[in-house]
Amino acid sequence: MNTPDRPILHFDAETAPPPTPSLRGVWSDSMGRSAARCGQVLLIAVVCGAGIWLLLQVYVVVIAAFVALIFAAATYPLVRWLVRKGFPRLLAALTTFLVLFVLLGGAVGEVVIAVRNEWDNLSTSAAAGWQQLQSYISAGPLPIDTTAVDNLVKQATGFLTSGTFVTGALTGITLATEVATGLVLMVVILFFFLKDGPVLWNFTLRWFQGETRARVAESGDRTIQILGGYVRGTVIINLIEAIVIGVPLALLGVPLAFPLAVIVFVFGFLPIIGATLATTLAAVVALVTNGWVTAVIIIALAVAVNQLESHLLQPVVMGRTLSLHAIVVLLALAVGTLVSGFFGAVLAVPLAAVAWAIIQVWTSTYQTGEDPVLGEDPVSPASRVEAKANIAERWKYQQMRYQQLWEDRPGRRGRVSTTLTEPTAPTEPSSPA
Repeated sequence: MNTPDRPILHFDAETAPPPTPSLRGVWSDSMGRSAARCGQVLLIAVVCGAGIWLLLQVYVVVIAAFVALIFAAATYPLVRWLVRKGFPRLLAALTTFLVLFVLLGGAVGEVVIAVRNEWDNLSTSAAAGWQQLQSYISAGPLPIDTTAVDNLVKQATGFLTSGTFVTGALTGITLATEVATGLVLMVVILFFFLKDGPVLWNFTLRWFQGETRARVAESGDRTIQILGGYVRGTVIINLIEAIVIGVPLALLGVPLAFPLAVIVFVFGFLPIIGATLATTLAAVVALVTNGWVTAVIIIALAVAVNQLESHLLQPVVMGRTLSLHAIVVLLALAVGTLVSGFFGAVLAVPLAAVAWAIIQVWTSTYQTGEDPVLGEDPVSPASRVEAKANIAERWKYQQMRYQQLWEDRPGRRGRVSTTLTEPTAPTEPSSPA
């Protein structure tokens, strides 16, 4: 059969173009693997950034939920105790909620009433004390000019009467609205945490199996343990400090003794610097109202309380709750203050402690014990996360780890859950085909 003439192409091996590398070959060399890894890192960074941005948009809800979780972790032992005494869970949660509300509401109301009743006396004493301080500085051995301080006071007074202060006040109104919204939301979430906390956690754990379920359960247990222990320990320490400072203030006749004691209690939730700021404020009030002798007494009491807290209260009351180095506490406090102000400073330390506990649960690369080269382990055995679980919790985690293997063993295939009953045999034999 005749075929049409077709041009015959001849290729020379020397002049032929090199073969085009496949896509798989491009990504298989060192440069390709590096590029793929960089792409993965960038994708993870984008996803994390988007998540952080989303959380910042709803930060009121996030803060309200976390504060509710802290209060629930601190007060849930009371709910559990009431349930053991025969209370229905709803009544136990409602009782705990009302007790907490009465305590907090009573303290805030007492502070507001005391401030309103003694504000005139405090302002008059402050003005007289400022004049005495000016006279003492002017007649002192050092030639100090108080003109700059007077100018600063005049500038502050002008700021309070200017439009800038009005704008700041409007911003404060917006912030107050957000705080009120978050407070209402926190109250609602706290009630449901107290009432249905175990049910919600049970629902969450059912999305995981085996080793993952065990680690998620341990992470949750350590979170509740750290948050509850931190709040309860801090409340006990702050209450002791408030009594030690507040009682001498009242005995010495310093105005606003009870509100100042409450301020000492509240500021104690700021680690390291909170108690110092509160006692400094109490000393200033004592100075401008009762003189420098009372102020020196308050400062001496503050130093004694600080030593008491550092060497006795913190080790005995807090124990192994935080397990954080002082530099970690300072860094967490600084970051929390820069990110969210006062609330960030209050929540930063327990968040850092929770993060450290979760890291220990999910990683096993840290080499514990004494090293022949590095020496002694900086993390004490008592502060490790595995030492904070009791025998019942360890047995629960082991059951979760081996539950899937137990269900998948021969003879149990096809089962959905261990809670299901055994399949019954048919009543009549099936007919042959």
